[in-house]
Amino acid sequence: MLVNIRKLILILILFIGWNSVVAQEAWTLEQCIDTAKIYNKTLQVNRNNIGLSSEKQKEAKANLNPKITANADYRYFMELPTQLMPMNALNPQAPEGQFRDLQFGVPHNISSNISLAMPLYNSQLYGAIENTKIVNELSKLQYQKTEEQVLFDVTTLYYNAQILKHQLDFIDSNIINTNKLLQNMQLLKDQLMAIGSDVNKVKLQAEQLKTLRANIQNKYFSIINALKLNMGIPLEENVNVISKIEQQTIVESNTLNFLDLKIINTQNKILKNELKTLKQSKLFPNINLIASYGISGFGYDKSPNSFLKFYPVSFAGVQLTYSLFDGAISKRKINQKNFEIKNNELQAQLISDKNKVEIENASRQKSIAQTTIKNTESQIALAKSIYNQALLQQKMGTASLTDVLLTDNALREAQQNYLNAVIDYLKADLELKKLKGTISIKN
Repeated sequence: MLVNIRKLILILILFIGWNSVVAQEAWTLEQCIDTAKIYNKTLQVNRNNIGLSSEKQKEAKANLNPKITANADYRYFMELPTQLMPMNALNPQAPEGQFRDLQFGVPHNISSNISLAMPLYNSQLYGAIENTKIVNELSKLQYQKTEEQVLFDVTTLYYNAQILKHQLDFIDSNIINTNKLLQNMQLLKDQLMAIGSDVNKVKLQAEQLKTLRANIQNKYFSIINALKLNMGIPLEENVNVISKIEQQTIVESNTLNFLDLKIINTQNKILKNELKTLKQSKLFPNINLIASYGISGFGYDKSPNSFLKFYPVSFAGVQLTYSLFDGAISKRKINQKNFEIKNNELQAQLISDKNKVEIENASRQKSIAQTTIKNTESQIALAKSIYNQALLQQKMGTASLTDVLLTDNALREAQQNYLNAVIDYLKADLELKKLKGTISIKN
């Protein structure tokens, strides 16, 4: 007796452990989404792009820092430069208009200096800094947009896998029903109450269901592999989805907070900043602080006066640059930028209007699909009841095989209508989340 109790306890422990393993194999949609956020390769690339834009912003700011350069130069003149000097410069009695060629300098020339340049005001630099700041914001929005698309794809694949699992469950129940019918037909044939062709019809239906199940199973595995790819995990990872499809309720909000409009508005900020920079560069000069300190060396290597002497040279000052006329290029660029801004604003309005229409359509489709799901669930229950009654009547010899097959077809049609309604609901629900920018929010 004690041994039997121990065996029962051991079996119970193994049963609980097996159920735990099976439960662990089933991934929830939230787990798939969280995994994709971390391991999806596309999202990793976009995270790197955010870091890249941040570094470009720092680079633009670094242009305001002083630039210090060191220069060194050595030249040996095999032929010294020749200059022309008016002859009356040294001899006032010499006639005007006559010159004498003279060579100045020494063969060896050495120069070295350290120079400093620092912008005090440069409209293009300040505009570039502001631009990189906005571009960094745009990179973050584009990452969110990419994340939204990745989560949309993951959720779509997850829903497709759930639909296929439901389809497999329906097929399995239909196979059980067909096997029961086949047993009844075989029994009636043995009792000479049915002919062989009737039995073969049921056998054919059973084989067709098995083939259909194999095809659906193959589609399920393909969807699971695509889900793994979008999640960024190895194909060897064991992934299974939860069969139950929950109809979630989204809290309605009058605030439209979708990414497409945010991206368009951020692009508008970039265009307006570029326009501002063009106007300022046309109105204001660029001012730089410059300074230099160095030495110049001169050497002569012929006897008897060979020498090498160095002389210091240094200066500091302010450099101003202003364009007096650039061929009206700036004016044309300003006009182009104004057109770009107008197009951007029109595009933003178009996206906003389109989004409102699509939200209304998706909400209506979701509501209709919810009603259809409830109706088809009732239809499936009724079709099952009718099929079981027909099967019982056929077993008793009061219903024909045709009656049973008709009720079986009605049951399958109700099942397919249910799956179609669920697909419509999930599609509308997911589209609604994407349109409202809530696809990554857990409900």
